[in-house]
Amino acid sequence: MELRQLEYFIRTCEELHFTKASVKLGITQPSLSHQIKALEDEIGVPLFDRIGKKIAITDAGMILYKQSKLVFGNLANAKEQIQELQQIERGTLSIGALPGELNQLVSNLLLDFHREYPKVRLKIFGVEDVVNRVLSNELDLAITILPVEDDRVHAIPLYCENFYFVATAEHPYAGRKAIDFDEILNVPIVMFPETHRCRQLVDMTCNIAGLKLNPLIETTTIESLFGLVRSGAGGTVLSKTLLEMYNYDDLLHIPVQKPTLCREVGIVYLRDKYMGKAARGFIDLLTEHIKKLKQDKLMDTCDSEEYS
Repeated sequence: MELRQLEYFIRTCEELHFTKASVKLGITQPSLSHQIKALEDEIGVPLFDRIGKKIAITDAGMILYKQSKLVFGNLANAKEQIQELQQIERGTLSIGALPGELNQLVSNLLLDFHREYPKVRLKIFGVEDVVNRVLSNELDLAITILPVEDDRVHAIPLYCENFYFVATAEHPYAGRKAIDFDEILNVPIVMFPETHRCRQLVDMTCNIAGLKLNPLIETTTIESLFGLVRSGAGGTVLSKTLLEMYNYDDLLHIPVQKPTLCREVGIVYLRDKYMGKAARGFIDLLTEHIKKLKQDKLMDTCDSEEYS
């Protein structure tokens, strides 16, 4: 079994098409088929079910795929460690964050990081499935909502933040010091769609209480959401981080209670992954940035212990 065969095998698993995989690999389709057949002969079981022009991974193929990804991940880790022994501070650091405020949080630190590690190539991804991408080793680390229920992931809590009901000074709730959660459902609401993590927190709270949120308007962009709320179309529910980022003076932020809406944000990465100097440097930079925001009272305090 050769590393080259495993590389061909991984690409075929990801494309599920011999011709497409061969193009990506820069070899002919017959050469790829021959290498996969040789791999299957050596292992003694089929790795793919061939159904006409389509293929599907067998159970044995899935086992080999997962282990092969680990093999290449370990080789990349070894290479990075050796480079650091040679004091080579270069390479690529891939960071993921949920779209919106968490992605903005990462972006705010890029210039400082570049000054410290000018030879490191940075890749920032604003995507919803950050944990899955960490697990597949596509990302070195990610900023996401905790907890993450997977033993393969190590998490470092950064901060907790509350959510607020947001509306104009003309809203019926404008004079309130706090709003009970169920009262939000009695007025027009503008929200992100159900796929957005902010919306999911509100929906989950509704489900626990046996309630249902029916937004008057749903929008995918924060700019349009703020625009609609500022025009008086309705209120909304947003995180403190997002409110601090945009900081519209004409909007009121009213605490939500019974229950309080809050979430915990943290850094996640593969437990067994070697974290190079650049990755550790970014984690230190981000944790120091959060610490300063807390000291300046610009962020809620998180009392949780580090996940292990």
